[in-house]
Amino acid sequence: MALNLTTKKEGSALAVALEGELNTTTAPELKDLLDKSIPETDALTLDFAGCDFVSSAGLRVLLNTYKSMKAKKGSMELTSVGPSFKEVLNITGLDAVFDVK
Repeated sequence: MALNLTTKKEGSALAVALEGELNTTTAPELKDLLDKSIPETDALTLDFAGCDFVSSAGLRVLLNTYKSMKAKKGSMELTSVGPSFKEVLNITGLDAVFDVK
């Protein structure tokens, strides 16, 4: 399944809505978008309402993005996280790293 990314920029805040699956095939697309956006972004929100699967490749992109945002003193939050993704975050301990809403 493909991944559709919808962005909304307000000042230095960026919101990205994900729709589809964040997996080995689609993770590079999100990585490219975030790598280009991070330099001018101070607050990043990733909305997972339409995302029904996140693989380890997706987690790697999220963790690297978090590290980049933290290094520049920016913020990153994950919103509308579904129960199965929330369970993965709990099992991996990433729920203590990410700001999950």
